[in-house]
Amino acid sequence: MKNKKPSIYIKNIIFPCLIFSLITGAFTSFIILAFKAASGYVMEWSEEVYALLRAHPVFLPAALLIIAAIAFLSRYFYRFFPDSQGGGIPTAIAILRGIVTFRWLRNLIGVFTASLITFFLGIPLGNEGPCVQMGTAVGRGAVRIFGRKNRAWDRYVMTGGSCAGFAVATGAPISGIFFAIEEAHQRLSPMIIMVASSTVMFANLFTQGFAGLFGVSTSLIGEVETLPLALKEQWIPALIGILVGLFSVGFLFLNKLIVKLVSGPLKRLDIAGKMLIVLVLTLGFGMLSYSFLGTGHHQVESAIRGDTVVYLSVFILLFRAVLTLFANNSGATGGLFIPILALGALFSSLIGKALLAMGLSETYYSTIVLLGIAACLSGTIKSPITAIVFAMEALSLSNNITAIILSVTLSFMITELFGAHSINESVIKTRAARLNRGKETVTYDAFVKVSEKSFVIGKAIRDIFWPNNLFVLSIKHSHNRPEVNEHGDKSIRAGDILHVRFATCDYERTADELAALVGNNDWQAQKADSV
Repeated sequence: MKNKKPSIYIKNIIFPCLIFSLITGAFTSFIILAFKAASGYVMEWSEEVYALLRAHPVFLPAALLIIAAIAFLSRYFYRFFPDSQGGGIPTAIAILRGIVTFRWLRNLIGVFTASLITFFLGIPLGNEGPCVQMGTAVGRGAVRIFGRKNRAWDRYVMTGGSCAGFAVATGAPISGIFFAIEEAHQRLSPMIIMVASSTVMFANLFTQGFAGLFGVSTSLIGEVETLPLALKEQWIPALIGILVGLFSVGFLFLNKLIVKLVSGPLKRLDIAGKMLIVLVLTLGFGMLSYSFLGTGHHQVESAIRGDTVVYLSVFILLFRAVLTLFANNSGATGGLFIPILALGALFSSLIGKALLAMGLSETYYSTIVLLGIAACLSGTIKSPITAIVFAMEALSLSNNITAIILSVTLSFMITELFGAHSINESVIKTRAARLNRGKETVTYDAFVKVSEKSFVIGKAIRDIFWPNNLFVLSIKHSHNRPEVNEHGDKSIRAGDILHVRFATCDYERTADELAALVGNNDWQAQKADSV
């Protein structure tokens, strides 16, 4: 807190942070618990409907007509709720980084509604992604309603909301905090830690009170009995890490193929046509078994118990991998987090059964599956620290810390060796390219003066959520020479001159976001090639 008066620090940072966090955490907790309760009922109805269709195939033509109507109506639904398309976590990250914009209330309603439709139809997408996205929307709503004069807090409070959504959805509050640091913003700063931690704290407190009211569980899969692995048994997590890492590379390569399919041969199809393909495939395999469908929760639980036979596990694994990625890239609303955990559980269950067949004791089986889930999370989402924390917090593996680190690290290293990119980053890149198609990106230079009482005063440059693709090249205090911002630790004062460079295809939007931070729009930018 060097060069900052405690009273100013409390008034301008601590107090608004706690107020916004309290509001966002409370409302996010309430909405997510209501969503979890509603989605639980919807999934039960979905399973019953598919059981009815399998028992009475005479209703199949009617089911085909219904899904054709839903596919047709999706064209108009997503036209009115455009931000509710696709994976919830990649969309939330893109919003938090300032890559895309959205209307918070419309997004909240659209994601809530579309996700329940997804779950009822049995499309293999999860509910944690929509929870993160709805938490993000609640964060923006909190600023727009309760802090209209504090627009600069927007992305900070949304970050807290997204972390709270993740924490309430998975029952893993510490992992929710790491989500902001490692996944959403990929950097560490005091502001991010304060907002993420305080919002998750309040959300967790309210969840403990609200959970009984809605009758929902606060944990993801419940407590599982696991066996601590001795030093001589560390070859097991090493093997899991390598094999799951290779599986992750294959999964990420499959995503590339599906992106090319959707943007290539199927490019002429609008969302209604793509949704029809998704729904027909879902209905067809649902007629075989509901194990192919759903969010993935029951596949995780079944894999941990070892209920599914090997040949069916392979079949389910392949189908869910293809349809989950196709549905996500086609625009269906839902998350990738739980489906990825389900794929990790199915694949590691095959590893476990193979090892049991080779003479390994059955007491190791559940530990193998859970380590495989953590390794898959690390390999596909490329967030190893979050995967380690999540494994200890939500997967009952706190007694196997060395094994977790070993399997997660090796899986991450394998994907790095093959140059595979995070599934979330791939989705964000594809979405940004689609949104900016046909627009020219121009690089600008500007010298911006910081106004009195602006948001950035007293904060380090690294703590500021600058507009997307904007960098502070140097800072000039008073009559001093400009100083290069090497580590981002320079504290900003009133009257400072910031030399910024930014690349944008929407100059007005970037200028407006920057003005909200520095309190000054009386500046002109020049194209970088003319400076």
